[in-house]
Amino acid sequence: MPHPPLVTLRARTAADVDALYRIAADLDTWEERTPSRPSPLTRTAFEKRLTDTANGPGTRSIEFVIDVEGDAAGTVSLFGFDDLARHAEIGIAVLGEHRGRGIGSAALAQIVEFAFVRCNLRRVHLQAISSNAGAIRVYEKAGFIVEGRLREHAWVRGAYEDMVVLGLLRAEWNGRNG
Repeated sequence: MPHPPLVTLRARTAADVDALYRIAADLDTWEERTPSRPSPLTRTAFEKRLTDTANGPGTRSIEFVIDVEGDAAGTVSLFGFDDLARHAEIGIAVLGEHRGRGIGSAALAQIVEFAFVRCNLRRVHLQAISSNAGAIRVYEKAGFIVEGRLREHAWVRGAYEDMVVLGLLRAEWNGRNG
C-alpha cells in the first residue's frame, strides 16, 4: 500500500505560478472556488492579481501553497478576518490530479491548526456549493459542522444551487485534538 504523500503549507514562489494559474483559470471548477461570475482569465491578468494581492494596502488574507513533495498542488487561505469576534473564512483549491488522495484533508487540518494556534481565532468557517459533495465530506471529516444553507444562492452551470455553510469552533477542535 503506497504511503500518503507528504503535504506541507508554504509561501508561494515563482515556480508555483503555472500550477496556480491552472487552478484560477479552470472554468470547469469555477463555481466550486468562487461565487463571482465565471470568465476567461489571461496569464497576464492572473499575474497582475497576484502582485496586487501581495502588495495591496490593507491586505487581510493569509495564503499558502499546498506543497506535495516539492510541487504546488493547490492553495489554502484564511480571509475575511473579524478581529473582534475572532473568526475568518477558509478557502481551498486543489488541482484535479491531486484530488482524492488526502491532500486537501491534510492541508485543511494544517490551516485549521494555524488559524487556532497561530492566529488565535475562535472560529473558522467555509462555504461549498451543495453539489460539491466530495468537498463537504472532507470538511465534515475535519470536524466542520453544517450550520446552514443559503438557498439558491449560487448560479452554477445554468441552475441555482444552495451554498452550504460549515463552521468549526476552537473548543470543538481542541476536543478532537487535545
